[in-house]
Amino acid sequence: MTADHGDGVHSAIVQAVKPAIGPGLEIRPMREGDAAEVLAIYQAGLDTGQASFETTAPSWEGFTASRLPHLRYVAADSDSGEVLGWVAASAVSGRPVYAGLVEHSIYVHPGCQAHGIGRALLSAFIAASEDAGVWTIQSGVFGENAASLSLHQALGFRMVGTRERIGRHRGVWRDVLLIERRSAVIGA
Repeated sequence: MTADHGDGVHSAIVQAVKPAIGPGLEIRPMREGDAAEVLAIYQAGLDTGQASFETTAPSWEGFTASRLPHLRYVAADSDSGEVLGWVAASAVSGRPVYAGLVEHSIYVHPGCQAHGIGRALLSAFIAASEDAGVWTIQSGVFGENAASLSLHQALGFRMVGTRERIGRHRGVWRDVLLIERRSAVIGA
């Protein structure tokens, strides 16, 4: 937005927007050929001890059986095709009343974190989920996972509660923060 104040004096309001995805990256639907890289990234996240109560990534068959086929995406290097991160959703319930409610997971390759890949993946996932009629995206995050909490908060997720001492993980009782993002198109 610019304004002319007369006598050759002009002003402008400039707003910077963080790009959704960096150069050299593409967000695309997850494919069967991505299996090994997706599961390796998943396992690397589990190995940190901050991503999930799970300790071992499932088989590809188990992974795909538990996730919605139309809401699975990867961030890939445009040149090499290497998968750098993924996001996927699971149905919360098979009951029709919950058709627009999903639980998601997002994982970024450990060597690629803090480069905007998670933000790009989650932004694309949010748009795709709304296009698919999803009105609520939810997840549970360990309170110690500050990077994930910050990413989600930046993209409109809010904390709705804490499940205290929900389970033991590596010998320690862990709390899980429940987060959700409600669609902007609810009621439309």
